Amino acid sequence: MKAIIQRVTKASVSVGEEQISSIGRGLCVLLGISIEDTQKDVDYMVRKILNLRLFEDENGRAWSKSVMDQEYEVLCVSQFTLQCILKGNKPDFHAAMSAELAQPFYNNILEHMRTTYKPEMIKDGQFGAYMQIHIQNDGPVTIELVSPSAPTDPRQLSKQEKLQQRKEKTRSKGPSESGRDRATPRPRGQDPNASSGADGDVSSEREP
Repeated sequence: MKAIIQRVTKASVSVGEEQISSIGRGLCVLLGISIEDTQKDVDYMVRKILNLRLFEDENGRAWSKSVMDQEYEVLCVSQFTLQCILKGNKPDFHAAMSAELAQPFYNNILEHMRTTYKPEMIKDGQFGAYMQIHIQNDGPVTIELVSPSAPTDPRQLSKQEKLQQRKEKTRSKGPSESGRDRATPRPRGQDPNASSGADGDVSSEREP
C-alpha cells in the first residue's frame, strides 16, 4: 500500500459542483491499494498515519505532535493511480487492487482509523467517483509512505532480493572475519563501484 500524506490548513473533496467533504487543519491522505495488500498493511498504514509527528507543539517545536495529539482531522481519498508502473511513458495500473475488492478494503481502512482515533475526525471522498481535491498544503509538508510488503514491480523485486542476499552474507560473517575484510586493502584494478555488501546493513525504523 502507498500513501501520500500532506499536512494541510484545509482540504476538501468535490464531485461535480457538490462539495462532499472538507476538513480544517490536519492531514489529507491519498491511499493507493495494491493487489498484494493484506490486513497487515492496513494496520501499518493506520498506525503510521495517525502517529506521524508532523505538527508543532504548544511551544512551537516542530515535528513534535501527531494529528491525534492535536485532535486535528484526516481526509482520506482512494487513489489507485499511486500503484502506477510506467511502461515507457504509459501508466499501467495492473498492480492496483480491482475496484470490486478495493472498495470494501478501503472501507476497512476508514473503519480502522475511526476506531483507533475518533469517528467524527475521519472524513473521506467518494470511492470510484471523478473527484476534485482542493488542498492547501501547510509548509509545504508532504510525506510518502509505503507499507513494508513485497513490491510488484519486477525490477524492485530484484533489488530487494539482492539487498536481502547482502544482508544474509554480512550476518553470516564472524566478527573476526568481518574485521579482517575491513582491514584488507582493495586489490589494484578492482572496480571501485563494486559493492562490499555493507550497504545491506539497514537501520530499522522505530515504530510509534
